[in-house]
Amino acid sequence: MSTRARTYGGATSTERRSKRRTALMAAALDLVPDVGVGGITVRGVCSAARLNDRYFYESFRTTDELLLALFDEQIVLASTAMLAAIADSAPDPAVRARAAIGTGLRHLTADPRRGPLLIGSQATEGLRARRRDLVKSLAQIMSDQGRALLAGQQALDPDMDLAALTLVAGGFELVTGWLRGELDITREHLEDFLVTMVTARRRS
Repeated sequence: MSTRARTYGGATSTERRSKRRTALMAAALDLVPDVGVGGITVRGVCSAARLNDRYFYESFRTTDELLLALFDEQIVLASTAMLAAIADSAPDPAVRARAAIGTGLRHLTADPRRGPLLIGSQATEGLRARRRDLVKSLAQIMSDQGRALLAGQQALDPDMDLAALTLVAGGFELVTGWLRGELDITREHLEDFLVTMVTARRRS
């Protein structure tokens, strides 16, 4: 025998809970540029979301868990955009590198809240682990793209994975420094440099 979900204000309890969770994550993202990742508190997020503290704990056990969910959400958005750009680009290493890097940088800077979140991704052990996983994931994508586009012995290069990991990790640090204002260059200049760095090894 099936039972219909009870509604309140036209929404089921599951829908209302999902809406509150979304509101809490949006509030946290709004707060990061002002207070930093380390300044996120349950009270601050709930106040910004205009929700009672008890609603925080129906979705998250701690602010660390909230921040991990927020970081994961942004990773999915960025990765989806970058993979779509790669798929739509010509099968050329330089073209695909520019599609991925350019899309990633534009996505990162399109919302002024994303940069501070990336900068703050070293603030907790959980976020540091997520950042390491992201670097590894992007390096694997780079390696897979390289092997798909290169023919012969070059595609079998055993150091391709190491090179990709080194390039992505270094690129991440460079982008983070740029977001902090440590590099007086334009986004276009940064994109050109990263594309050259990524494709230089393949030309050698």
